[in-house]
Amino acid sequence: MSELQWEQVPADVRDAITGTFGPVIKAEPVKRGIMPGVAARLYLEDGRTVFFKGAPGDSPAIYLYERETWAGGVLPPYAPAPRMLWAEQIADWVGMVFEYVDDAVTADLSPRSPHIPRVLSAVSRMNAALTPCPSATAPPVVQHVYALQAKAAHMLTERAGMLGGDLELYREALAGFDPVHLVGDTLLHYDLHAGNLLLTEDRVYVVDWSYACRGAAWVELAMLAPRLIQAGHTPGQVEQLFAGMGSWVKAPALAVTGLAAAWTLFRLHEAAFGPAEVRGDRSSAAQAGLAWIAYRLGR
Repeated sequence: MSELQWEQVPADVRDAITGTFGPVIKAEPVKRGIMPGVAARLYLEDGRTVFFKGAPGDSPAIYLYERETWAGGVLPPYAPAPRMLWAEQIADWVGMVFEYVDDAVTADLSPRSPHIPRVLSAVSRMNAALTPCPSATAPPVVQHVYALQAKAAHMLTERAGMLGGDLELYREALAGFDPVHLVGDTLLHYDLHAGNLLLTEDRVYVVDWSYACRGAAWVELAMLAPRLIQAGHTPGQVEQLFAGMGSWVKAPALAVTGLAAAWTLFRLHEAAFGPAEVRGDRSSAAQAGLAWIAYRLGR
């Protein structure tokens, strides 16, 4: 992915930021995620630090920046997310400035990690805080799911030979799946994984809301489940972790399994045809998703 530096941000954008926050005395690149664009910690003359991210209008990921800008504007102050302090589109660039989370570590999602109960508690609080959805303009979760289904259909037809003996398992998992069961009134992050979960001594922050959407609260956990399996949990352990969570109890079983299958087939597609730098992770994620599907189907 293309990585840009603070010095490559158009002068008009940098001037707007310094006009709002004061002179920037140092810009330190931040490695987080695979999105193209600029991500930097800005050290300000008055001693504060803030986090800047932005991308030019011709970036293939510009829609993600636009969605995150929207999300930053509608997330209530009590949401477990860094506050967006500034966002504008200038010189064909979309730029955002967030409060910087000091002394934070990326979540450890492995079994027996002390981060696990804190993360699950944060997800429960987040679901409660963002229900009902704080914005009537939130895009529906089915927009994302339709994209998953399109890739899943491609894999099940044109690329069926790549699925080998798992083909029928995927077909069974998707039988009767209807995205309408994902409809709800919770503002969802939709992309929970270790890299989007930052922990300080006393708080859990959920970052990168570029897939924010409106849907059923249980979808948040369904997106997290294969990430936990990928980190070393068994599918049974994950289901046990979720057993006491209110939103999960209400999740329709067929919808969970079908969403897991669509998610996994999407990862398989990316593992085969996506950018080279993501293929390894997508393959690992797909293996985790397949294990979860097999468990749910009793295989």
